[in-house]
Amino acid sequence: MKKLLVLLCLLPMLAGICFAQDEGARQDVNLSFMGVVQPFLPSKSTPVVKQESTLGTGLYLGYRYLLTPNGALEANYSYSHFTNKFTTSSANARVYTGLQEATAAYVRTIPFKRFNPFLEIGGGVVFFTPNRVKSTSYDTEQTYELTMLFGGGIAYELSPSWDLRVQYRGQYLNSTNFGLSHPPFDFTVGRRYIMSQPAIGFAYHF
Repeated sequence: MKKLLVLLCLLPMLAGICFAQDEGARQDVNLSFMGVVQPFLPSKSTPVVKQESTLGTGLYLGYRYLLTPNGALEANYSYSHFTNKFTTSSANARVYTGLQEATAAYVRTIPFKRFNPFLEIGGGVVFFTPNRVKSTSYDTEQTYELTMLFGGGIAYELSPSWDLRVQYRGQYLNSTNFGLSHPPFDFTVGRRYIMSQPAIGFAYHF
């Protein structure tokens, strides 16, 4: 699955290189360190299911192809890990989670000297993969959720080829239960929430 997602992200990059040779279009690739922050989620159902997540960390790889000097299409892949904690009145579970993201977005940049603020919006899919060895439940399954991506940040020009990029990325998606949906281990929260992903890294233009 990881190899497939990486390939999907690289295909637009290869296509963009071909266009750039013909049209002189600008592209960039960025690699960033990313945090993952998720809110406390109590379900609206009875009995109440409470979901908490530890602070996550990971890497984020992005590719941009400039359509205009200020507008670009972006393809993203990221991998991060954290622990989900589920609690009900009769049961609890800890699920060590690997999160993979495959998204695309439109990016609008507002150049200002060496500072280049930008906004982005898009969507895609995220995959939640449990590590059964480190989790307290062995019945977990890989699940996926559709997501809406939004955010913004600032790219500071270090040189014509390099930027320092600081940004906030938000993912709006539905909570997952890792396939644990049967009593007494029904951990379905059934709520949408915002997953915050602050990131800092470097971008190379070519």
